[in-house]
Amino acid sequence: MAEVVIYSSAHCPYCVMAKQLLERKAVHYQEIRVDLDPDKRQEMMQKSRQRTVPQIFINGKHVGGYTDLAQLQRNNQLDSLLAVSS
Repeated sequence: MAEVVIYSSAHCPYCVMAKQLLERKAVHYQEIRVDLDPDKRQEMMQKSRQRTVPQIFINGKHVGGYTDLAQLQRNNQLDSLLAVSS
């Protein structure tokens, strides 16, 4: 199974939707809460070049936020990304 990391914050509806989508697919993920650790927000911004959450990485590759994740799902591309081990 792929290594999935999601940078998120507590009161972000898109973060909740991204996590729900992954959970429906029985995907285990590491959640990094940027609202609890400013250093992690800086890390996220450096890795993704984005300021908003969620930012999602699959096997170290930045796939974007919730809308990008949902688009991968609609295009039947998400399962193949998740099937590859890191």
